[in-house]
Order: sequence, then structure tokens, then C-alpha cells
Amino acid sequence: MLTHSDEDRLVVEAQLGRELRGDWAVVRRCHLGVPMAIESYPRTPDGAPFPTLFWLTCPVLAKRAGRLEGDGWMAALTERLEAEGNLRARLARAIERYRARRDAHEPVQGGGGPPGGGPDRVKCLHAHLAHELADPPNPIGALTLAAAGYPDCREPCFRVVEPG
Repeated sequence: MLTHSDEDRLVVEAQLGRELRGDWAVVRRCHLGVPMAIESYPRTPDGAPFPTLFWLTCPVLAKRAGRLEGDGWMAALTERLEAEGNLRARLARAIERYRARRDAHEPVQGGGGPPGGGPDRVKCLHAHLAHELADPPNPIGALTLAAAGYPDCREPCFRVVEPG
């Protein structure tokens, strides 16, 4: 079972700007101890399949990944997948590991689409980057992290402040 602290819940919900449902755990923290990526249980509390295993929560990386997406980085990486068989094979192995880890929690019938688009195209840099942070290697996530740059924050981006 995936678990998290009350403090982690407050921080991650603030990072994402929404309430989280179901079981999840922080799987990567930055050098300041702030959550960067979480792992989610493959079903929502009502039993519906939830095939997205890793979520990027770091607001700095989320913004940078969004900027790369807007600049056409996904299309460029998809072209590389078409041209570079080794890159495509490494991504296919990463997706196999991803699905095995998700299914170790509970197999999801049909399994949903491949995370972040699959071995032949890149659909979501955030998903690949979260996978790279949580359970490397993911070659698309690694390329995205290299292009985005690892955050070198000097202060935590979120703090839990006790009321009163």
C-alpha cells in the first residue's frame, strides 16, 4: 500500500492545485526535501482504473516541461524515436518496467495507453520526466530533464505552516 504523511499531502496538493484521491506516496524529493514526483495506486477509491502511475509535482520542472512542450520538443523527440532504434528500444524497456511496477500494485485490465505516449511517439513530457525521477531510466525523461535543467532552488518552494 502506498502511504504519505499529512505534511506531504498538504505540500503535494498545493503543488498540484487540487485535492488528491486514493493511495499515493512520494517517490522523489529534491535536495531541499520537497516532493518532486509521486506514485499513485492504479485504481481510484471508487474502483475505476487509474493507469497513470507517476505524477510530476515539482512546480519548477512542471513549468519547464510545459515550456519545452510548447516549443515543439515532443515532436522533435518523436522524430528521434523514429530515426533512432536504440532510443525506441530503451523507451520500450522503460515502459515495460513502468507497467510491471503498476501491475505489481494491482493489474489494470487493458492497462490503458502507454505512459506519456508510448514507444513510438511522445505525448507528455511531464509523464516521462516523472518516470525518470521516480524509477529511472526513462530515456525521454532523461532527455527532458537535461533540456529543462535540474532545479537548483535555494529555498523550498512549499512549506507547511502550522496555524496560529
